[in-house]
Amino acid sequence: MTLRALATLAFAAVVAVAGCSAEPEERDGRPADVPDRSTPAADATAGIDPALAPFYTQELEWRDCGEGHQCSTATVPIDYADPGGDTIELALLRAPATGDDRLGSLLVNPGGPGASGVEYAQLAGSVVTEQVRERYDIVGFDPRGVAGSSPVDCIDDAELDDYLAADPTPDDDAEIADMEESIRDLAAGCQARSGELVPHIGTADVARDLDVLRAALGDEKLNYLGKSYGTFIGALYADQFPDRVGRLVLDGAIDPTLTGDDLGLGQARGFERALSAFLTWCFARDDCAVGSSEDEARATLAGLLRQADEEPLATDDDNRPLTESLAFYGIILPLYLTADEGYEPLNEALDLALTEDDGTLLMTFADLYLERNSDGTYNGNANEVISLVNCMDHPESATADEAKAGLAEFTAASEVFGPFLAWGGLGCAALADGLDDAGADPTASPTAEPAPHPPVTAPGADPILVIGTTGDPATPYEWAEALAEQLSSGTLLTYDSTVHTAYLAGSDCIDAAVDTYLLDGTVPDDGTSCAS
Repeated sequence: MTLRALATLAFAAVVAVAGCSAEPEERDGRPADVPDRSTPAADATAGIDPALAPFYTQELEWRDCGEGHQCSTATVPIDYADPGGDTIELALLRAPATGDDRLGSLLVNPGGPGASGVEYAQLAGSVVTEQVRERYDIVGFDPRGVAGSSPVDCIDDAELDDYLAADPTPDDDAEIADMEESIRDLAAGCQARSGELVPHIGTADVARDLDVLRAALGDEKLNYLGKSYGTFIGALYADQFPDRVGRLVLDGAIDPTLTGDDLGLGQARGFERALSAFLTWCFARDDCAVGSSEDEARATLAGLLRQADEEPLATDDDNRPLTESLAFYGIILPLYLTADEGYEPLNEALDLALTEDDGTLLMTFADLYLERNSDGTYNGNANEVISLVNCMDHPESATADEAKAGLAEFTAASEVFGPFLAWGGLGCAALADGLDDAGADPTASPTAEPAPHPPVTAPGADPILVIGTTGDPATPYEWAEALAEQLSSGTLLTYDSTVHTAYLAGSDCIDAAVDTYLLDGTVPDDGTSCAS
């Protein structure tokens, strides 16, 4: 999944930071009445392998890290099948509850794979409502291999520029070979720099880390808000530890049973629906950059991507023209947002590209999506993590002939976005080859899941709230329906909108339902729908 929750927030970063709630009074460099260490849950070792007890019973030591936040690290094994082996440290940030009647910790994850939960929790006032902030410590964690948690490192920033700008839609055998070589080079770099962790970076291992964090934070059950890819973490947690499920909000849900090709095809359809919403808005204007009809607009956009493939568009940086890949990212970023936030900037960017062959504004959006700074550095390592995690979670692969054979179905799903997404299976095949050539076994993790993953049922779990947005571009609504149906205690909440994820996206109805669940444990009626 190319799900960049933090990148979409960048359009309104100043507003988000300003909206953070007031911090509690500090004493001796830490928030009032908040301990500087966490006491493990009373039943922390119940039902676990005794060899894992030291991880479950560890005491987290918190330090002040500014703006009323506290930071710590938690130790987890690299390989849960070998608890006595090497370990890694997970980075944590806690925004302590602002009220006295504390319910416990609420762990949060913004998506990805590869997004930083620590950065997400720093914006606690924009992650949950003030009512939830009063009752919960908001705790963000960087998943294993991400950002501050023993980050995977594969290639340097200049090499990453080339990797992300490379041709995503090969037209002949030579271009296919170039794509495969690029991905194998990435895999070889990952293995050379971060080899021990690579086989254990999948989501099933992250879910096991989440249970260690729950216990170390002192909570008998897990309270969790996961968005987009974060719903996959939460779903696998529920399936592995159903008796430890507390209040789980899975917003912008992913269906765990889908193959990598299924996910790519679903995203093609999701982005196509989001594009339709943009075009409806655009056609009502006198200055719509892409024309005045559905067919004309799609042909224009597909033509723009083909043009960027043949001859990248100039930008304000002579060394960085807008390639087809970067144009794709630049177009989809505004589609993650509301009409008020994203549509006008997208129309302006497309106008510049189509009338002046100027890709500068689309490049700006692509850089926001990819979290690239103006100095050529990247925030975190999400662009490396995402390929590894997706291919560990969905290791099924495709040959070049199979990818070509599926191209027609992807293009039928979306003339504009389908060709880009059709080659994902080939990418995982090349990545597995690269790891194998570098001496790694990409299927070595004992917690690696089969492909496709069996249905996630979480028998006996407390009620779990699954949220789907009808026009979500990146996690189509059908995925939320499927996950809610699989979970034995799943309840589906629907948001009739086009934004990616629903909570705090502009609906008082959604926000009230989530808050009632988090604060009182009461889920809405299954099938409840909220208008935008």
